[in-house]
Amino acid sequence: MVNTLLQKKSLASIAWFSIIASVLTIIIKWTAYQITGSVGFLSDAMESFINLAAAIIAFIMLTIAAHPPDKEHPFGHDKAEYFSSLIEGVLIVLAAIGIGYAAVNRIYHPRLLEELNIGMALSLVATLINFVTARILMHYGRKHNSITLEADAKHLMTDVWTTIGIVIGILLVKFTNWQLLDPLMAIVVALSIVFTGTKLIIRSTDGLMDSKLSEKELIPIRKILDRYKEQGIDYHALYTRQSSSKSFITFHLLIPGDLTIYQAHEFSKMIEKEIDDVLPYSSVFIHLEPLNDPDAFDDHLK
Repeated sequence: MVNTLLQKKSLASIAWFSIIASVLTIIIKWTAYQITGSVGFLSDAMESFINLAAAIIAFIMLTIAAHPPDKEHPFGHDKAEYFSSLIEGVLIVLAAIGIGYAAVNRIYHPRLLEELNIGMALSLVATLINFVTARILMHYGRKHNSITLEADAKHLMTDVWTTIGIVIGILLVKFTNWQLLDPLMAIVVALSIVFTGTKLIIRSTDGLMDSKLSEKELIPIRKILDRYKEQGIDYHALYTRQSSSKSFITFHLLIPGDLTIYQAHEFSKMIEKEIDDVLPYSSVFIHLEPLNDPDAFDDHLK
Protein backbone atom coordinates (compact mmCIF):
# COMPACT_ATOMS: atom_id res chain seq x y z
CA MET A 1 0.00 0.00 0.00
CA VAL A 2 2.80 2.43 0.92
CA ASN A 3 4.61 1.72 -2.37
CA THR A 4 1.39 2.31 -4.31
CA LEU A 5 0.83 5.67 -2.62
CA LEU A 6 4.44 6.72 -3.26
CA GLN A 7 3.97 5.72 -6.88
CA LYS A 8 0.87 7.92 -7.14
CA LYS A 9 2.71 10.90 -5.68
CA SER A 10 5.55 10.45 -8.14
CA LEU A 11 3.05 10.26 -11.02
CA ALA A 12 1.54 13.55 -9.88
CA SER A 13 4.99 15.16 -10.10
CA ILE A 14 5.45 13.70 -13.61
CA ALA A 15 2.22 15.46 -14.65
CA TRP A 16 4.13 18.74 -14.30
CA PHE A 17 5.97 17.85 -17.52
CA SER A 18 2.66 18.08 -19.35
CA ILE A 19 1.73 21.39 -17.72
CA ILE A 20 5.06 23.01 -18.61
CA ALA A 21 4.96 21.64 -22.17
CA SER A 22 1.39 22.92 -22.66
CA VAL A 23 2.31 26.45 -21.57
CA LEU A 24 5.29 26.50 -23.94
CA THR A 25 3.32 25.17 -26.92
CA ILE A 26 0.45 27.61 -26.30
CA ILE A 27 2.88 30.52 -26.53
CA ILE A 28 4.58 29.12 -29.64
CA LYS A 29 1.40 28.10 -31.51
CA TRP A 30 -0.48 31.28 -30.68
CA THR A 31 2.47 33.25 -32.01
CA ALA A 32 2.32 31.17 -35.21
CA TYR A 33 -1.39 31.98 -35.59
CA GLN A 34 -0.88 35.71 -34.95
CA ILE A 35 1.92 35.88 -37.53
CA THR A 36 0.18 33.87 -40.29
CA GLY A 37 -3.54 34.32 -39.65
CA SER A 38 -3.99 30.60 -40.42
CA VAL A 39 -7.14 29.02 -38.97
CA GLY A 40 -5.21 25.75 -39.05
CA PHE A 41 -2.64 27.19 -36.66
CA LEU A 42 -5.51 28.63 -34.62
CA SER A 43 -7.04 25.16 -34.26
CA ASP A 44 -3.65 23.84 -33.22
CA ALA A 45 -3.30 26.58 -30.58
CA MET A 46 -6.81 25.90 -29.26
CA GLU A 47 -5.95 22.24 -28.77
CA SER A 48 -2.92 23.28 -26.73
CA PHE A 49 -5.22 25.25 -24.41
CA ILE A 50 -7.14 22.02 -23.92
CA ASN A 51 -3.84 20.24 -23.27
CA LEU A 52 -3.08 22.70 -20.50
CA ALA A 53 -6.51 22.32 -18.88
CA ALA A 54 -6.23 18.53 -19.12
CA ALA A 55 -2.72 18.55 -17.64
CA ILE A 56 -3.84 20.64 -14.67
CA ILE A 57 -6.83 18.34 -14.08
CA ALA A 58 -4.53 15.32 -14.37
CA PHE A 59 -2.21 16.77 -11.72
CA ILE A 60 -5.13 17.44 -9.36
CA MET A 61 -6.66 13.99 -9.83
CA LEU A 62 -3.34 12.17 -9.46
CA THR A 63 -2.78 14.10 -6.24
CA ILE A 64 -6.21 13.00 -4.99
CA ALA A 65 -5.51 9.40 -6.06
CA ALA A 66 -2.33 9.46 -3.97
CA HIS A 67 -4.33 9.97 -0.77
CA PRO A 68 -4.40 6.86 1.47
CA PRO A 69 -7.67 5.02 2.18
CA ASP A 70 -9.85 6.62 4.86
CA LYS A 71 -13.15 5.90 6.60
CA GLU A 72 -15.21 7.31 3.73
CA HIS A 73 -13.03 5.69 1.03
CA PRO A 74 -11.73 2.38 2.44
CA PHE A 75 -10.68 1.16 -1.02
CA GLY A 76 -8.64 4.28 -1.74
CA HIS A 77 -9.06 7.15 -4.19
CA ASP A 78 -7.72 5.53 -7.38
CA LYS A 79 -10.89 6.20 -9.38
CA ALA A 80 -10.09 9.91 -9.34
CA GLU A 81 -7.95 9.14 -12.41
CA TYR A 82 -11.03 8.18 -14.41
CA PHE A 83 -12.59 11.58 -13.74
CA SER A 84 -9.44 13.18 -15.13
CA SER A 85 -9.55 11.30 -18.43
CA LEU A 86 -13.35 11.75 -18.66
CA ILE A 87 -13.07 15.53 -18.25
CA GLU A 88 -10.19 15.56 -20.74
CA GLY A 89 -12.32 13.69 -23.26
CA VAL A 90 -15.18 16.19 -22.88
CA LEU A 91 -12.78 19.14 -23.21
CA ILE A 92 -11.31 17.64 -26.38
CA VAL A 93 -14.76 17.32 -27.97
CA LEU A 94 -15.63 20.91 -27.01
CA ALA A 95 -12.35 22.10 -28.54
CA ALA A 96 -13.18 20.23 -31.75
CA ILE A 97 -16.53 22.02 -31.94
CA GLY A 98 -14.77 25.39 -31.56
CA ILE A 99 -12.18 24.48 -34.20
CA GLY A 100 -14.90 23.33 -36.61
CA TYR A 101 -16.83 26.58 -36.12
CA ALA A 102 -13.70 28.68 -36.77
CA ALA A 103 -12.89 26.65 -39.89
CA VAL A 104 -16.38 26.95 -41.38
CA ASN A 105 -16.37 30.69 -40.62
CA ARG A 106 -13.04 31.02 -42.47
CA ILE A 107 -14.53 29.30 -45.54
CA TYR A 108 -17.17 32.03 -45.75
CA HIS A 109 -14.72 34.79 -44.80
CA PRO A 110 -11.37 33.90 -46.44
CA ARG A 111 -8.16 35.61 -45.41
CA LEU A 112 -4.79 35.73 -47.16
CA LEU A 113 -2.13 33.88 -45.15
CA GLU A 114 1.20 35.54 -44.37
CA GLU A 115 4.69 34.57 -43.11
CA LEU A 116 4.01 30.86 -43.56
CA ASN A 117 7.66 29.80 -43.22
CA ILE A 118 7.95 31.29 -39.72
CA GLY A 119 4.60 29.83 -38.72
CA MET A 120 5.57 26.34 -39.86
CA ALA A 121 8.93 26.55 -38.09
CA LEU A 122 7.27 27.56 -34.81
CA SER A 123 4.72 24.76 -35.11
CA LEU A 124 7.43 22.15 -35.66
CA VAL A 125 9.25 23.35 -32.52
CA ALA A 126 6.00 22.98 -30.56
CA THR A 127 5.52 19.53 -32.06
CA LEU A 128 8.96 18.42 -30.88
CA ILE A 129 8.14 19.57 -27.33
CA ASN A 130 4.85 17.66 -27.38
CA PHE A 131 6.48 14.52 -28.78
CA VAL A 132 9.17 14.36 -26.09
CA THR A 133 6.60 15.04 -23.35
CA ALA A 134 4.22 12.40 -24.71
CA ARG A 135 6.97 9.76 -24.71
CA ILE A 136 7.82 10.55 -21.08
CA LEU A 137 4.17 10.38 -19.98
CA MET A 138 3.50 7.18 -21.94
CA HIS A 139 6.57 5.49 -20.44
CA TYR A 140 5.48 6.15 -16.87
CA GLY A 141 1.80 5.64 -17.65
CA ARG A 142 2.38 2.13 -18.97
CA LYS A 143 4.96 1.32 -16.31
CA HIS A 144 2.54 2.18 -13.49
CA ASN A 145 -0.73 1.43 -15.33
CA SER A 146 -1.96 5.03 -14.97
CA ILE A 147 -4.92 5.80 -17.24
CA THR A 148 -4.44 9.52 -16.55
CA LEU A 149 -0.87 9.69 -17.84
CA GLU A 150 -1.68 7.38 -20.77
CA ALA A 151 -4.66 9.55 -21.74
CA ASP A 152 -2.55 12.69 -21.53
CA ALA A 153 0.22 11.06 -23.58
CA LYS A 154 -2.20 9.88 -26.28
CA HIS A 155 -3.75 13.33 -26.42
CA LEU A 156 -0.34 14.94 -26.87
CA MET A 157 0.54 12.44 -29.62
CA THR A 158 -2.73 13.30 -31.33
CA ASP A 159 -1.62 16.93 -31.10
CA VAL A 160 1.71 15.97 -32.68
CA TRP A 161 0.05 14.32 -35.69
CA THR A 162 -2.46 17.16 -35.87
CA THR A 163 0.33 19.74 -36.14
CA ILE A 164 2.14 17.69 -38.78
CA GLY A 165 -1.08 17.49 -40.79
CA ILE A 166 -1.61 21.24 -40.48
CA VAL A 167 1.95 21.98 -41.57
CA ILE A 168 1.46 19.75 -44.61
CA GLY A 169 -1.75 21.63 -45.37
CA ILE A 170 0.00 24.98 -45.04
CA LEU A 171 2.77 23.76 -47.37
CA LEU A 172 0.13 22.89 -49.95
CA VAL A 173 -1.41 26.34 -49.54
CA LYS A 174 2.04 27.88 -50.03
CA PHE A 175 2.76 25.97 -53.24
CA THR A 176 -0.76 25.94 -54.75
CA ASN A 177 -2.05 29.26 -53.37
CA TRP A 178 -5.36 27.48 -52.72
CA GLN A 179 -6.41 29.26 -49.51
CA LEU A 180 -9.39 26.94 -48.97
CA LEU A 181 -7.02 24.14 -47.96
CA ASP A 182 -6.35 25.91 -44.64
CA PRO A 183 -9.92 25.71 -43.21
CA LEU A 184 -10.45 22.28 -44.78
CA MET A 185 -7.40 20.97 -42.93
CA ALA A 186 -8.74 22.50 -39.72
CA ILE A 187 -12.02 20.60 -40.20
CA VAL A 188 -10.09 17.34 -40.64
CA VAL A 189 -8.23 18.15 -37.42
CA ALA A 190 -11.53 18.76 -35.62
CA LEU A 191 -12.91 15.38 -36.73
CA SER A 192 -9.72 13.64 -35.61
CA ILE A 193 -9.92 15.33 -32.21
CA VAL A 194 -13.57 14.25 -31.81
CA PHE A 195 -12.51 10.64 -32.40
CA THR A 196 -9.78 10.87 -29.74
CA GLY A 197 -12.06 12.57 -27.22
CA THR A 198 -14.84 10.04 -27.74
CA LYS A 199 -12.46 7.13 -27.11
CA LEU A 200 -11.30 8.74 -23.87
CA ILE A 201 -14.89 9.29 -22.71
CA ILE A 202 -15.84 5.68 -23.43
CA ARG A 203 -12.77 4.27 -21.68
CA SER A 204 -13.25 6.48 -18.63
CA THR A 205 -16.94 5.68 -18.34
CA ASP A 206 -16.14 1.98 -18.60
CA GLY A 207 -13.64 2.34 -15.74
CA LEU A 208 -16.17 4.13 -13.54
CA MET A 209 -18.58 1.23 -14.15
CA ASP A 210 -16.18 -1.22 -12.44
CA SER A 211 -15.16 -3.26 -15.47
CA LYS A 212 -13.36 -6.55 -14.91
CA LEU A 213 -9.73 -7.22 -15.68
CA SER A 214 -8.88 -8.09 -19.26
CA GLU A 215 -8.72 -11.73 -20.32
CA LYS A 216 -4.96 -11.34 -20.76
CA GLU A 217 -4.65 -10.39 -17.08
CA LEU A 218 -7.01 -13.15 -15.94
CA ILE A 219 -5.00 -15.95 -17.59
CA PRO A 220 -2.04 -15.92 -15.11
CA ILE A 221 -4.46 -15.66 -12.16
CA ARG A 222 -6.37 -18.75 -13.31
CA LYS A 223 -3.11 -20.61 -13.94
CA ILE A 224 -2.01 -19.98 -10.35
CA LEU A 225 -5.34 -21.13 -8.92
CA ASP A 226 -5.56 -24.16 -11.22
CA ARG A 227 -2.11 -25.29 -10.12
CA TYR A 228 -3.33 -25.66 -6.54
CA LYS A 229 -6.02 -28.10 -7.65
CA GLU A 230 -3.26 -30.73 -7.71
CA GLN A 231 -3.08 -30.29 -3.92
CA GLY A 232 -6.84 -30.73 -3.55
CA ILE A 233 -7.58 -26.99 -3.31
CA ASP A 234 -10.29 -25.63 -5.60
CA TYR A 235 -11.80 -22.18 -6.16
CA HIS A 236 -14.87 -20.48 -7.57
CA ALA A 237 -16.71 -17.13 -7.60
CA LEU A 238 -13.72 -15.32 -9.13
CA TYR A 239 -14.56 -11.63 -9.47
CA THR A 240 -12.24 -8.82 -10.53
CA ARG A 241 -12.44 -5.09 -11.08
CA GLN A 242 -10.03 -2.45 -12.29
CA SER A 243 -9.69 0.86 -10.46
CA SER A 244 -7.16 2.89 -12.44
CA SER A 245 -3.72 1.45 -11.63
CA LYS A 246 -5.08 -0.84 -8.91
CA SER A 247 -6.71 -4.24 -9.41
CA PHE A 248 -9.13 -5.87 -7.00
CA ILE A 249 -9.45 -9.67 -7.08
CA THR A 250 -11.82 -11.72 -4.95
CA PHE A 251 -12.67 -15.44 -4.98
CA HIS A 252 -13.67 -18.33 -2.75
CA LEU A 253 -10.94 -20.84 -1.92
CA LEU A 254 -12.22 -24.38 -1.27
CA ILE A 255 -9.98 -26.10 1.27
CA PRO A 256 -10.03 -29.84 2.23
CA GLY A 257 -11.79 -30.27 5.56
CA ASP A 258 -8.86 -32.08 7.20
CA LEU A 259 -6.60 -29.00 7.02
CA THR A 260 -6.27 -26.72 10.03
CA ILE A 261 -7.17 -23.06 9.92
CA TYR A 262 -3.48 -22.24 10.12
CA GLN A 263 -2.68 -24.46 7.12
CA ALA A 264 -5.55 -22.99 5.09
CA HIS A 265 -4.34 -19.49 5.95
CA GLU A 266 -0.81 -20.34 4.81
CA PHE A 267 -2.16 -21.54 1.45
CA SER A 268 -4.11 -18.30 1.02
CA LYS A 269 -0.99 -16.22 1.81
CA MET A 270 1.04 -18.13 -0.80
CA ILE A 271 -1.66 -17.61 -3.41
CA GLU A 272 -1.91 -13.89 -2.62
CA LYS A 273 1.85 -13.50 -3.02
CA GLU A 274 1.92 -15.36 -6.36
CA ILE A 275 -0.90 -13.22 -7.73
CA ASP A 276 0.81 -10.04 -6.52
CA ASP A 277 4.01 -11.15 -8.29
CA VAL A 278 2.25 -11.44 -11.67
CA LEU A 279 -0.12 -8.52 -11.12
CA PRO A 280 1.52 -5.72 -9.10
CA TYR A 281 -0.61 -3.09 -7.34
CA SER A 282 -3.40 -5.60 -6.74
CA SER A 283 -5.54 -6.31 -3.67
CA VAL A 284 -6.62 -9.92 -3.23
CA PHE A 285 -9.58 -10.90 -1.05
CA ILE A 286 -9.98 -14.64 -0.35
CA HIS A 287 -12.96 -16.27 1.31
CA LEU A 288 -12.08 -19.70 2.74
CA GLU A 289 -14.66 -22.50 2.52
CA PRO A 290 -14.57 -26.24 3.26
CA LEU A 291 -14.30 -28.32 0.09
CA ASN A 292 -16.54 -31.09 1.45
CA ASP A 293 -19.44 -28.77 2.34
CA PRO A 294 -22.14 -28.78 -0.42
CA ASP A 295 -23.34 -25.33 0.68
CA ALA A 296 -19.96 -23.90 -0.31
CA PHE A 297 -20.97 -24.25 -3.98
CA ASP A 298 -24.25 -22.28 -3.71
CA ASP A 299 -22.76 -19.22 -5.40
CA HIS A 300 -20.66 -21.13 -7.95
CA LEU A 301 -20.25 -19.11 -11.14
CA LYS A 302 -21.82 -20.69 -14.23
